[in-house]
Amino acid sequence: MSRLSAAVPPWLAHALRAQRGPVPWSAVVRGALAAGPLLLVAVLSGRTSVGVVAALGAMLAGINDRPGSRRAAVRRLGVPALAGADGLLVGSYAGQHVGAVTLTLLLTVLGLLAGAVSAVGPVASGAGTQLLVAAAIGAGMPLPEPGWQRALFFVGGAGWLLVLRLALPAPGAIAGDYRFDGERDAVGGVYDAVAALLEAVGGPDAPGRRVALTAALDHAQDALGGPRLRPYASSAAERRLHAQYAAALPLAEAATALAWAGEAVPARAVEGPRRLAVAVRTSTHTGPLPAPARSAPALRALDDALLHAADTFDRGGDDSALHTRRRTATSLARTVLGSAGREYGLRVGLCFGAGVAVAQALHHARWYGSHAHWYWLPATAVFLVKPDLGPLASRVICRAAGTVLGAVLFAGFAALLPRPAGLVALVALCGALIPVATRHFAAQTAVVTVLVLSLVMVGGEPGASWSRIGETLLACAIVLLVGHLPALGQRGGGVRARLTHAAEAAHVYLAHVLGDGTTDDRAGRWTLRREAYRALAEARASIDLAAAELPALARHAEGTDEVAATLERLVDTTTACAVQLDDNGRLTPQHTERITALLDELAEGRERAGLVVKEGQALPVPLAG
Repeated sequence: MSRLSAAVPPWLAHALRAQRGPVPWSAVVRGALAAGPLLLVAVLSGRTSVGVVAALGAMLAGINDRPGSRRAAVRRLGVPALAGADGLLVGSYAGQHVGAVTLTLLLTVLGLLAGAVSAVGPVASGAGTQLLVAAAIGAGMPLPEPGWQRALFFVGGAGWLLVLRLALPAPGAIAGDYRFDGERDAVGGVYDAVAALLEAVGGPDAPGRRVALTAALDHAQDALGGPRLRPYASSAAERRLHAQYAAALPLAEAATALAWAGEAVPARAVEGPRRLAVAVRTSTHTGPLPAPARSAPALRALDDALLHAADTFDRGGDDSALHTRRRTATSLARTVLGSAGREYGLRVGLCFGAGVAVAQALHHARWYGSHAHWYWLPATAVFLVKPDLGPLASRVICRAAGTVLGAVLFAGFAALLPRPAGLVALVALCGALIPVATRHFAAQTAVVTVLVLSLVMVGGEPGASWSRIGETLLACAIVLLVGHLPALGQRGGGVRARLTHAAEAAHVYLAHVLGDGTTDDRAGRWTLRREAYRALAEARASIDLAAAELPALARHAEGTDEVAATLERLVDTTTACAVQLDDNGRLTPQHTERITALLDELAEGRERAGLVVKEGQALPVPLAG
């Protein structure tokens, strides 16, 4: 695949790339027990239309059912489901009581709002997507139930999958209370990532291992930081996991400082974090940990961190802080109304509104015949316009290919399977395949196409396989056209907004380390370091996505990757400075020279990339102690 990627343009290489990993059997089981059984119960009770709506809710929730903790799943599945219910409610009543023009304007405004809110983060993006998809379905799918009942059954379908997520133990669940298996695995992954970074110190793989450590810490924070009835960890098992996570932070800091220094560490230094990872996953004691030599500040910090972790694991700890801060309403509003929210909102609103307008025109021109199922076109446009699913060209290629494949497969199944039993079984099979299919957008599209067409046919409409292909190609054309229109404001606003946020987080972190709070407020320092690295990871992901767009779009993010690389080196150097100051209170000339050089490089890079530096945001230049 690497040779192929080098031989084809980035936008095409992305379309051919798929995620790898073990089969998520627990999610597969949940998918099989969600939409299919709900539909079966509804068919047997004579309320088929209710089962169709509930199965749609379970299907859309299944797309968001990703690996992680049960607590994090409550937000990841629940918030989009509630947004989808709102969209279904609005779409149902609007479709029944307003004309085509008013409906188009209303859904366009809804698209602008949902797109702007999607810039807040992944959960908000999932909520915006379900809001618009459900609104289109509510307005375009003929169902006998009133809008409030549709919304209720939609939430019920998603809620059933969430109940399965919370109640069922994972196959081969690790030791201890299975309710926390996702949390334990996430915290154990942090210690494994620390060990991997220590193993790579001094070699070419060290930068990539540091990025992997950031990803592991982000995942653990999210796994432990889901919604709870109380603002603190309420059980002994949960408090223990929080303390074990907190004990990993000084280890990660010391490992990052060692990677910055670039001098290989003894193999015995790697053994300690690996034993800690095993202890987390098996809920056992660590036993004696091999101590590294204390010949350098970062090695002394590593030794101290290992001793602290061993004490925490053996005796328990009371540090339940996740070293993260809640986003304020002001910061959320700034994101929604900022350049990223405006650009994404405008793009989503135009694509969704254009999809509704074209679908309405075709529907009233009787292009669909006597069957009203025009919702497919705008719903497809919503999925296509989501940058979370890859670059624009890649999304279009995968969506078109997946729809054609899914429609062809369904046509064959519909000709062979008995009705409705065979179609219900097909819905259950597709629900089980969704967690695996989410690794590639084309595969996900094919599975979802088969599932939705099965629901439509069970609901009493004739097969619409071939019209779905035509509607999908129309949606692809709309999104390609709108995606390349000159936007109001600066293009690449999402990339620049995330990169600016990362620079601000790096500034705050550096100012704290070089200020008076280095040794007196380590918890605050770790919070700022986590925020800086998380912001950098989000910016890097956005930059990599923009680089894989078509050249007409990719050029708007030129130069941002160099700024991100400089910021990463700056935050790494700041971490090394913190460890050095903890050790003897003085920075070496190597630290101060590196900081000064990186600040100069950052200023030049931000100017070339067109990033605005706010007044008063200049980074402090340290003086050698």
